[in-house]
Amino acid sequence: MSTEFDLGRLLAERGAERYELHGKYLNHQLPRMLHTIGFDKVYERGEGAYFWDADGNDYLDMLAGFGVMGLGRHHPVVRKALHDVLDAQLADLTRFDCQPLPGLLAEKLLAHSPHLDRVFFGNSGTEAVETALKFARYATGRPRVLYCDHAFHGLTTGSLSVNGESGFRDGFAPLLPDTAVPLGDLDALARELKKGDVAALVVEPIQGKGVHEAPPGYLRSAQELLRRHKALLIADEVQTGLGRTGAFYAYQHEDGVEPDLVCVAKALSGGYVPVGATLGKDWIFKKVYSSMDRVLVHSASFGSNAQAMAAGLAVLSVMENEQIVANARATGELLKSRLAALVDKYELLADVRGRGLMIGIEFGKPRSLKLRGRWTMLQAARKGLFAQMVVVPLLQRHRILTQVSGDHLEVIKLIPPLVVGEKEVDRFVDAFTDVMDDAHSGSGLMWDFGRTLVKQAVANR
Repeated sequence: MSTEFDLGRLLAERGAERYELHGKYLNHQLPRMLHTIGFDKVYERGEGAYFWDADGNDYLDMLAGFGVMGLGRHHPVVRKALHDVLDAQLADLTRFDCQPLPGLLAEKLLAHSPHLDRVFFGNSGTEAVETALKFARYATGRPRVLYCDHAFHGLTTGSLSVNGESGFRDGFAPLLPDTAVPLGDLDALARELKKGDVAALVVEPIQGKGVHEAPPGYLRSAQELLRRHKALLIADEVQTGLGRTGAFYAYQHEDGVEPDLVCVAKALSGGYVPVGATLGKDWIFKKVYSSMDRVLVHSASFGSNAQAMAAGLAVLSVMENEQIVANARATGELLKSRLAALVDKYELLADVRGRGLMIGIEFGKPRSLKLRGRWTMLQAARKGLFAQMVVVPLLQRHRILTQVSGDHLEVIKLIPPLVVGEKEVDRFVDAFTDVMDDAHSGSGLMWDFGRTLVKQAVANR
């Protein structure tokens, strides 16, 4: 018997144990949660915006791996680039040379990033934010960074310090001395800046949690305030960047906004190799790396590795050649308009918002007495259960994968691969209409599942 490693054979022999292995050796709550809501599927393969199970059933992906799969799964150009870079057997990560791929990717990324000059490559979105926090503190000589209520910037200790959701922060104190301000509140920003110790404001142009966009003019006005007080603007584009909102960066929807630091990750990976990037102005980098003694003052062991750089170069090439940003803008407008047209039809549907292919669907208290009673029952048990009630039949009945936008939120977030088109819009809207028709009937399997969720929520208290 051969002792060589055979991945195909290993998966064939042990793949069916996936949920048991995860429960025994990894986060045991994940399989428990998936079993509870009926999401414990077995997907055999993925391509583009779809998965397939062992029976050949297709599933439409409206989640894109939390935004990682910007080009969908296994784009042929990205796959070829990775095969090519492996076959090239490059002398990678020697630490004492300058390989060409990092410079080429930085050059190509900066070509889409006016007013920014240099790039640091790490391995993830949270690392990109950590880098921005360190660079802002060092460049300004100040300790405090402001962030917005309900923001999400990552889960490592530094980025957690600028995470606006208490559910992620609880139990991990002490964190860094950072301060929350409401998104869009310029007066609150000005009050903090007057204290003279603020290094930067870090902000998502569109918050992932709840899909809330910064008010028109806020980013530009905030930038003016920050510059007046010699503080920096950090744009967290980890989820919104690389075409997601119908522009290369979401901050580009507002004229005159020129962040000092920009964080990207997720889609830059092509869905294959983790990569994060912090882009910044020349003077910031030159202050951090001020002498040869400081050449390694900030680095990452796997940063700039050849596979990640090749994936990033391939992703940007596909985005340019296949007009990915324009498709996200046009398809997003179509999807949003089709869904917005349903708000007046369904009393449980409160709002549809977002930009490009980042769309939030919010549910709210209905007017009719019968539905209001059921809604109140769910809200009393746990806020967010109705949105979960919609997500489950979308998967179980229509084979469409979506997500609730955050804990205790009645919002579904749609962030599909940026390659989806009218066919996928039709499929989602038809399925969503069917689920909403069921919800407004006031009976049936959907509300039976709601009672199950209530029992589960009460049991977990």
